[in-house]
Amino acid sequence: MSEHGGPEGLASATIYAEATAFGTAGIAVVRVSGPCARIVMDRLTGQTKIKARHATRVNIYRSHDGELLDSALALWFPKPYSFTGEDIAEFHLHGGRAVVAAVLAELEAISGLRTAEPGEFSRRAFMNEKMDLTEAEGLADLIAAETEMQRKQALRQLNGGLGDRYEDWRHRLLRDLAHTEAVLDFADEELPVGLLDHLHQDVKLLVQEITAHLDDDRRGERLREGVRVAIVGPPNVGKSSLFNHLAKRDVVIVHDRAGTTRDVVEIQLDLGGFPVFISDTAGIRESSDEVESEGIRRAKAVAEESDLVVGVCDASVVPALDPETLSLLGESGLLVMNKIDLLGDQLPEMIGGYRLQHVSCRTGAGLDGLTETLTTKVHRMMSSVVSGSLISRQRHRESLIECRNALVRFGGAQAVELSAEELRHAVHSLGRITGRVDVEDILGLIFREFCIGK
Repeated sequence: MSEHGGPEGLASATIYAEATAFGTAGIAVVRVSGPCARIVMDRLTGQTKIKARHATRVNIYRSHDGELLDSALALWFPKPYSFTGEDIAEFHLHGGRAVVAAVLAELEAISGLRTAEPGEFSRRAFMNEKMDLTEAEGLADLIAAETEMQRKQALRQLNGGLGDRYEDWRHRLLRDLAHTEAVLDFADEELPVGLLDHLHQDVKLLVQEITAHLDDDRRGERLREGVRVAIVGPPNVGKSSLFNHLAKRDVVIVHDRAGTTRDVVEIQLDLGGFPVFISDTAGIRESSDEVESEGIRRAKAVAEESDLVVGVCDASVVPALDPETLSLLGESGLLVMNKIDLLGDQLPEMIGGYRLQHVSCRTGAGLDGLTETLTTKVHRMMSSVVSGSLISRQRHRESLIECRNALVRFGGAQAVELSAEELRHAVHSLGRITGRVDVEDILGLIFREFCIGK
């Protein structure tokens, strides 16, 4: 077992699972990993000379009566050159549920095998140093990716885009720590001139680099979790009609009666490759109705928590927008004037410092342009994601802040002993991100997000 350790017996058992999604399909893959994988391969196929890393057509038989279960492809990956770093046998079966169930039942009957837990194949890959924790998280994100930009970010992380940066910082800190401890251990010896000054300069530079990395407006987390957009405005201005247009289906009820929407309704869209969650909210106004008042409270809360707020006003109403709704837009908000078919050519260009998007949900005028504008705003908001490797999880951010704080304390330490301790703390904080220290307490949290068979 590697330096990472793990629960007793975790790496000793041979595990198996279906590695493809449950359901009927053309192909289903069953994966077996561990010390008994070769025995399983020979027993199910009756062949003992299957070549490594070659797809071999085989017949799979039931052991107790020799009945043919399937005609399939078998692949053999001997350790350490496999996904998990262990011996792996894979069976690419016909995807009918009866076929898969029969093969899984055969595996269940073999002594020494057990069903894999969620993420256990990836966890073993981590334990055998085939990937670090950021790469494992990138793999999970790649499996879950629903948009093009999510795929790109996950693939960069899986390929070491984040882990390599953090490991470079950690190695620089380890070197600085070694030099600091040299000052302690060889206080009576002649050390290089200016050694401590060089250490302080290097640590200062690292603080600047980590601070710049943290100052990302949480774009990586937004991309992974989705950009939040709230549609707000007074009652009966067309918020729900606009929401249905963006969804390209009738998600919410549209009615002339004000106050139809009482709760927050959310949809997910793909805008230019970015995942966007758009919320339709209750109309903002004074109300004595308890249910409507709660909806209005939720509308304001959603707007405050969103990355972008779209305000909607009615072209036929004067004044078009109340100050309370206007205050929810923020600096980057988007203001939409609906029902322009009722106003003719007399369309204002600005309200409250915001340039208006003119639309008519009844005629469709301006709606395609609004979608383009919204897509452009999201793209600009997330522009640095396209080319960079950004922080994608809160646990990364927390460890980086701990590391930076320790380095700041290093700069103010009055004794070399305290300086060395702060560097150890900083190294440990970075190591927790990639898994280069004892991280048993977070392994379960990370790998249980995976699906069975991965």
